[in-house]
Amino acid sequence: MSERVRKPDWLKISIAANERFTQTKRIVESHCLHTICSSGRCPNMGECWGKGTATFMIGGNICTRCCKFCNTQTGKPLPLDTHEPIHVAESIALMKLSHAVITSVDRDDLPDLGAGHWVQTIRAIRQMNPQTTIEVLIPDFQGREELIAQLIAARPDILSHNMETVRRISPVVRSVARYETSLKVLRQIADSGITTKSGIMVGLGETPQEVEELMDDLRNVGCHILTIGQYLQPSHRHYPVAEYITPEQFSIYKRQGMEKGFRQVESAPLVRSSYHAEKHIHSLLKKE
Repeated sequence: MSERVRKPDWLKISIAANERFTQTKRIVESHCLHTICSSGRCPNMGECWGKGTATFMIGGNICTRCCKFCNTQTGKPLPLDTHEPIHVAESIALMKLSHAVITSVDRDDLPDLGAGHWVQTIRAIRQMNPQTTIEVLIPDFQGREELIAQLIAARPDILSHNMETVRRISPVVRSVARYETSLKVLRQIADSGITTKSGIMVGLGETPQEVEELMDDLRNVGCHILTIGQYLQPSHRHYPVAEYITPEQFSIYKRQGMEKGFRQVESAPLVRSSYHAEKHIHSLLKKE
């Protein structure tokens, strides 16, 4: 068995709870909601919740897939909560969010894979929070164009789908999703004119050249925003960390991405898909 890679100092964080953190936690729990912040053991939860922001996770907290990098519970999900769209919208109003980020578990057990529930959630947020911009991080919906078209028709401000990792490692750590399917999903979103976003983890054993090739693949399908963060192994049962990428290398990735034509690149050890998402949308709106 290989020796476990020691976590460097630049990945050590402190989670300090303030009054805003407590308030955010109370709103989420009182509305019986799930967040990827807690489900995914995000290292930025203290910072984000302390600022009154959270990434809501709809469709329940049990995923039908079992990716080797993900800490979300897997198994047979419960039926969809029909009140969830309204509860999410109400929570966003209570938090006074100017930008809301929504993601979900995979619901391969449902005929429409959860697309209809997604649309209802976006509509509820729009109706109750007309001034709030909406970012959604969606599954691949098995590449079914008619389902992705439903999300596009709901017109979120940013539509995101994560590649997760480079082409070579994708079949090793993703249980069902396929690299080419994800690119197809992102192309359909970009062709619709909606701002398109994707994210990857590094430290899984990829090479810098493979990361550059992934950037090229994303730019070729029209992706506008890229996030790059360090993979952190949730438990001993998950895929092991191959290496901890230095902050200097993350800066190189950011520079390369911007040179390749991405509108924005967030690249740092603790970056996650929705990290500083509100800054992305505000920056994009200023450029329009």
